[in-house]
Amino acid sequence: MNCGACTPMTPVTFPNRSVKPRLNSPSIALARTEISIWNSRICIRKIFPECQEKFIKIIGLQEAYDPQMRTPPITPAALEPLLPRAPQAGGLLEKAHDLRTEAARLSGACQNGLNAVLAKLLPPMNAYYSNQIEGEHASPLEIARALTGDFSPDEDKARRQQLAVAHMEAERWLQASSLATADLYSAPVVWSIGPHIFRPLGRDGGPLSEAGALRTCDVAVGRHIAPGWQSLDAMLQCWAEVYGGVRRGELQIVAVAAAHHRLVWMHPFADGNGRVARLHTWAVLRSLDLAPGLWSPLRGLARSGGRYGQRLGDADQLRLDELDGPGPLSERMLVAWIDFFLDVCLEELRFMQRMLHRQEMLDRLKALLAHEEQVGGQRGLRMEALRPLHYLFATQAAIPRGAFGAMTGLGERTATTLIGKLLEAGLLQSDSPRGLVRFGVPMDALRFLLPNLWPEAEAAWVEPHR
Repeated sequence: MNCGACTPMTPVTFPNRSVKPRLNSPSIALARTEISIWNSRICIRKIFPECQEKFIKIIGLQEAYDPQMRTPPITPAALEPLLPRAPQAGGLLEKAHDLRTEAARLSGACQNGLNAVLAKLLPPMNAYYSNQIEGEHASPLEIARALTGDFSPDEDKARRQQLAVAHMEAERWLQASSLATADLYSAPVVWSIGPHIFRPLGRDGGPLSEAGALRTCDVAVGRHIAPGWQSLDAMLQCWAEVYGGVRRGELQIVAVAAAHHRLVWMHPFADGNGRVARLHTWAVLRSLDLAPGLWSPLRGLARSGGRYGQRLGDADQLRLDELDGPGPLSERMLVAWIDFFLDVCLEELRFMQRMLHRQEMLDRLKALLAHEEQVGGQRGLRMEALRPLHYLFATQAAIPRGAFGAMTGLGERTATTLIGKLLEAGLLQSDSPRGLVRFGVPMDALRFLLPNLWPEAEAAWVEPHR
């Protein structure tokens, strides 16, 4: 929803993070009453527009009735439970421990150099998938062209390209900021993500979108009625204090998932809340040192077949019964959302372990070079490059060209020619005409070297050669 006339709110000043807000029972009871009145009033207006005043009087909500449908402010207690209680969190903490173990295994299997290879691949993939969830994605080829400044003459396609570039820039900004986990939860940082994702990129110098601006009006998103905008300062402060104050390892991972839903539930921005929440979640996971730069949760969320949106929506539900947690929102649905999110992260980590397995990469390199020879060797790539290419992948080293040539077993001139062909194909990378060479993953080799990592990009780069 776009507020149109929305203007940014004044940033709040946070008290000491070490003091966690304690939401007492009267506050939670009040929040339940506020939400019930608020949802009942809205449902009545939607279902019985012609007789809303009569029905509101019948059920005793006359004081809550507002003909202009302004959502009443509610207290931060409406966010409860912010985290599951200990008995309900047991299985989640075990899964979070597994996630940390798998991340350590992935980090241990990869040298630092591989991050440089994936650093060129994962940001456009993240931009593609996060925008795809919103139905506003540019194609992989369009994203690649946008990175060279080549924008489509079609206005809508150009806007989608700009959204992708802005998402990548926002990702780089968060990575360069190197903020601690607690600081990433601060309201000023969260508020800054929106303008970065939707920063001015228009050809006329105007804003790319009004999305990313903090809302100053009330909104409904599907079945979910977001809290009144007047409530956002206090709610964001509570959100930041609780999640930024979590210190235990596994609980921090559980908190990432819980915070993702509660941020989307608050809907603090005029638009773009999902993209802000996903990029914030990506940044917090990165700050927890969970194999940063080697995998992405955004791919898994987008490829979940709609379960991402379903689980998020389920967690919007009010408390189902007296056993369903201490707060006005459903604890069971929050647990189900967190469990789903952790499963997605585990699947992505294990997928990347398979992709970056050394023996499997040797087999894939062999298949790639065999394919090149079968199609007539038009690009001059030869099987003799297998051993040195795999060596560069396994070690993530940068070596002199002479050393690479010697490993091929070819004569000096033939080896030099082969190195030139590998550089043209992108399987080798170098910073200068005579500089050291290192392993590369060109987009047209993605289907061989990292199959199914980004299927849409694989198809896009294969199609032009058919």
